[in-house]
Formats: sequence, structure tokens, C-alpha cells
Amino acid sequence: MNGVNTLIALDREDMSEFERGMFLKDLKRVCDEYFECDGELGLEVTRADGGFLVCVIFSARRIKNVKNPV
Repeated sequence: MNGVNTLIALDREDMSEFERGMFLKDLKRVCDEYFECDGELGLEVTRADGGFLVCVIFSARRIKNVKNPV
């Protein structure tokens, strides 16, 4: 990518549905490590002064016990 394309790619207003789906799929794998999730994850991205506010919402039945590997 040249410099102009990089600036355009970094300064967007919204994510595409494909990017949103990939992010939520990746994040769900991490959330499933710590929580017993109940349903789908919700994502809200809002423009803010310093960039974006990102809010992920999901329901969980319980918080899992994570064993310390040490």
C-alpha cells in the first residue's frame, strides 16, 4: 500500500459487515475461554474525539474458572 491508501484505510467511519463478522468470530473464541456465553455477541462502534468507542455486549450464564499454568 502506498501512503495515501494507508491513510484512507486507517481513517474510515465504519467497518464492513465482513470485517465486523470476522472480529466477532475471533472475539467469541476468546470470550468462550472466560465465560459460558449465551447467544451472539453484539458490537457497537461509535466515532469519538480520539478515534472510536467500541462496545461489545453479550450474555453469559457463568464466569469460568481459569487455572493458573504456574
